[in-house]
Amino acid sequence: MVVDKPAGLTSHDVVARIRRLAGTRRVGHAGTLDPMATGVLVVGVDRGTRLLGHLAATRKVYAATARLGVTTTTDDAQGEVTARSPTGQISERQVRAAASAFTGDIEQVPSTVSAIKVDGERAHARARRGEQVRLVPRPVTVHTLTVTAVRVGPEHIDLDVVVECSSGTYIRALARDLGARLGVGGHLTALRRTAVGPFGVDVAHALNDLDQHGVEMLTLAEAAGAVFPVVQCEAGVAEAVSHGRVLDPAPAAPDGTVALVDSGGRLLALYDRARGTARALVVFEPA
Repeated sequence: MVVDKPAGLTSHDVVARIRRLAGTRRVGHAGTLDPMATGVLVVGVDRGTRLLGHLAATRKVYAATARLGVTTTTDDAQGEVTARSPTGQISERQVRAAASAFTGDIEQVPSTVSAIKVDGERAHARARRGEQVRLVPRPVTVHTLTVTAVRVGPEHIDLDVVVECSSGTYIRALARDLGARLGVGGHLTALRRTAVGPFGVDVAHALNDLDQHGVEMLTLAEAAGAVFPVVQCEAGVAEAVSHGRVLDPAPAAPDGTVALVDSGGRLLALYDRARGTARALVVFEPA
């Protein structure tokens, strides 16, 4: 199911709410959103949790606001201000030019309050205890970074951006690094995830609506079919797929992840198709 997470709740808070509404402990989510962030959170229930890891690897789209000229301990508005720099010397043209440098394949150091584990513990837990946390740069891809508005002032600059990026990209880090590039520092003041792969806010449910009207979920086949090519299997092939056997020759489909369904439209498995054969990634319907 697709939830429109409100501000003030953690992703785990949303999972806890869905557990209660769905009456099951087997609930997870694809892609953590910070409490200050809102927007699309893809949630898996029961067997749907096994699909989440494959959905999380898709592109994500964010609408964000950054403030340049102010640096914080968390790279966002929830942290303590550590430095201020005047911005009156910076033009809108300079801001847009600097932002254009953060597209394509880039190296990014995640924020110290990220969920990345350091020696088995979340970085944000260590940082909030006052420990020094050093994270290594990670390769990410920013497919597009569009500056939609720039509000220039003598003490700070606010800019609105829309970012389409790979999984694992930190928008807080983009705001921080853009400010550093301009020599004035920066942090994130607002963040809304508008899409995870094909799942946009237009199909997301508000938590209050779920409380009133119950949980509405996509089937596994609907969710997988929105992301991957779908191939319907004949009975004999479906039997082999349900056991996770290698398919040689592979079904007619593009190379990459393929969703295999039976004649009734049930999702049997996800397979990786490459070089004429296909191997099971995860099987949902055992024989």
